Amino acid sequence: MAIEIALGVLGGLGLFLYGMNLMGEGLQKAAGEKLKRIIELLTSNRFMGVLVGMFVTAIIQSSSATTVMVVGFVNAGIMRLTQAIGVIMGANIGTTVTAQLVSFELTELAPIAVGLGMIIYLFSTKQKNKQLAEILIGFGILFIGMDFMKNAVKPLREFPAFRHMLVGFGDKTILGIFMGFAMTVILQSSSAAMGILLALSSEGLLPLASALPILYGQNIGTCITAILSSIGASKNAKRAAVMHMTFNIIGTLLFAIILNNPTISIVTKLNPDDVTRQIANAHTLFNVLNVVILFPFASLIVKLAVKLIPETEDEYNDKVTKYLDDRILETPSIALANTVRESLHMGNVARKSLENSMNGFFNWSKEEVEKTFEKEKKVNELQREIIDYLIQLSNRAISVENREIVDGLFNTVSDIERVGDHADNIAELAIEAIEKDIPFSDEGIKELKIMFDKVMTAYKCSLKAMKNKDIDLAFNVIKMEEQIDIMEKSCRKSHIYRLNNSLCNPESGIIFLDMISNMERIGDHSSNIARAVIDTQTVKQT
Repeated sequence: MAIEIALGVLGGLGLFLYGMNLMGEGLQKAAGEKLKRIIELLTSNRFMGVLVGMFVTAIIQSSSATTVMVVGFVNAGIMRLTQAIGVIMGANIGTTVTAQLVSFELTELAPIAVGLGMIIYLFSTKQKNKQLAEILIGFGILFIGMDFMKNAVKPLREFPAFRHMLVGFGDKTILGIFMGFAMTVILQSSSAAMGILLALSSEGLLPLASALPILYGQNIGTCITAILSSIGASKNAKRAAVMHMTFNIIGTLLFAIILNNPTISIVTKLNPDDVTRQIANAHTLFNVLNVVILFPFASLIVKLAVKLIPETEDEYNDKVTKYLDDRILETPSIALANTVRESLHMGNVARKSLENSMNGFFNWSKEEVEKTFEKEKKVNELQREIIDYLIQLSNRAISVENREIVDGLFNTVSDIERVGDHADNIAELAIEAIEKDIPFSDEGIKELKIMFDKVMTAYKCSLKAMKNKDIDLAFNVIKMEEQIDIMEKSCRKSHIYRLNNSLCNPESGIIFLDMISNMERIGDHSSNIARAVIDTQTVKQT
């Protein structure tokens, strides 16, 4: 009997978790563009952070995943602790959606949702329809799993000792909190632990007074995932995890000691005869009131986290990447947006490298030229990090549109790396000219400056087109590249004329030709970046 019950609960729990994840993935794909804009919404306004946390958690169906993602954002340096606390608070409210959903008796709709979802998935070729199908299938499987768990625990009603043990948690609050904590840590999902509570309550095995301490413990247990995720991360990331733990512990103490009886009174009046709905409403009330009460003290929670994990001198050492973090891969659409930002960061490092090489040459400054070599090393490191990240991202469940962007980024990152290589080549030519004090004609210098300005404009515009997804600007870059080709031929022709008429030094002529050749190639790579923008945006529109 015990084995049958255990297998039934495990099977139902497996279906519940699979359905929840499948529905979450479908929702993520459907809301991809909204999730991409999440970073822009994360302003210093904590209230906006709460709304963002609610929205993201409702989409990805996991407050733990949202908090882990926040730890990743903080570790990547794109979110401050004052922003993170708002998102963490919002995530606690967002996680109540799952509990509310499964507390309703919708089991009869589950086969219909799965059947309809499969029909749409098999016979529709449109990506949006397939995303809708995943949501429906996940929704159905979630409720089928819930029904499995309910049926599995029914025989437990015949064991008074088990029921008395559960009832006892109402009098032994600390034991109940520990039980909820342990359940969530083992299952690594507060939603799954809540599903078990609701299954037990639906069969009359768990009264509200006994469920509340377990519920409070679950809210502490869900913090463990973020704590584990912060191991090896920056101190700021550790502080974000500590803030999550602090927020939930304070809320648990507040409700367990002061607000427990008022909570029972309120939810009982709302649903006098339905314990399952009472527990779901208590879960919502706990998280909403916890945010309302502690929101004004958010800055104090941040200060406490900094106090617990003090600042050190080596804390802010520069890391290679600015926006990449493996934790964010759990939400591919946001990870992709961050990869684009990292690629633009790499592009700007390559731009500075090119500026150092040419400006150092024009100003006859060896020190400025040598800055290029350091930046070129950083460009190469960034390329390796971004490519590795893109490989991980390409193995995730992403939409066709996003996969096109990922594929394009592989080429774009390589093009940016080649721009860095050409800047490095120009720097070596500049060092040779400066060390040997090779003279250049005024006309030759003038032509180099004109061509450099055009090349730099094309490259900057290609990065801007990539950042803003601007097709018109991308087409302008392609036109600029054609003009650069014409300029390169014209410069070669002028150089040959000066050489034939003894108007320039033959040694400077070799450097001149190599410089315009490298700049022409940078124009080609700028055009490639622009074409990638056009290709991805064209796929999006179709």
